[in-house]
Amino acid sequence: MKRLDNISKYLSQAIAHYWLTRQKQSEKQSNSGRADQGARSAVTGGAQMDGFIDLISDLILEVGADRSNVFRNKHLELPGFFRPTKEWDLLLVKDSQLVVGLEAKSQVGPSFGNNFNNRTEEAMGSALDLWTAYREGAYNRTIKPWLGYLFLLEDCPESKKPVRVQEPHFKVFPEFVDASYAKRYELFCRKLVRERHYSVAAFLTSDRKRGLKGHYSEPADDLTFDIFARSLVAQVAAFGVSKAI
Repeated sequence: MKRLDNISKYLSQAIAHYWLTRQKQSEKQSNSGRADQGARSAVTGGAQMDGFIDLISDLILEVGADRSNVFRNKHLELPGFFRPTKEWDLLLVKDSQLVVGLEAKSQVGPSFGNNFNNRTEEAMGSALDLWTAYREGAYNRTIKPWLGYLFLLEDCPESKKPVRVQEPHFKVFPEFVDASYAKRYELFCRKLVRERHYSVAAFLTSDRKRGLKGHYSEPADDLTFDIFARSLVAQVAAFGVSKAI
């Protein structure tokens, strides 16, 4: 498989696309006289993650999935148990069964604290909602959907410095003591998989200067994009290609 065998090359292109898109969004806000909204547009602009969605879509198609079963720009809503619907970033639906669901998120500074809480609560809530709906028969007859969580964090001094925790009543778990936001995200992604909220997670970091040239790091060897991609491909090969599931 072309992309799977050269995954670092294509992932590097997705990283570069992310930073270039973010830069263009910020410049557009500044030129329009709304510079104060530039940072927010860089956080909320969905087009930033398109390079990753493109890559993941191509991996799915290379295995043999039909393009008509891959949803990435529209028809992304899935029914929930605690709320009517939730919109995912990419879906593979075949023969009325959910094969793949993807969340692809990112965070850049400076507000790492508030955004960390928002991102973690969002990811946990989405997974809980989906799996509860799955248990109640909202999606599939038999097969278990594959849920992937991809997260890109800005590599900068603020994301790597130790962060104090508040313990007014009880001690936090020891792994969080003096852990940076980068370490917190790594722990979070790992625990999402260990607790079976997501099938697999990938955790990437990249700084905004070298990132424009596609540079990235993978801080944890159990949260690499290669593992993520191979797990995805195995799911699609098993359940997303054959005429009947």
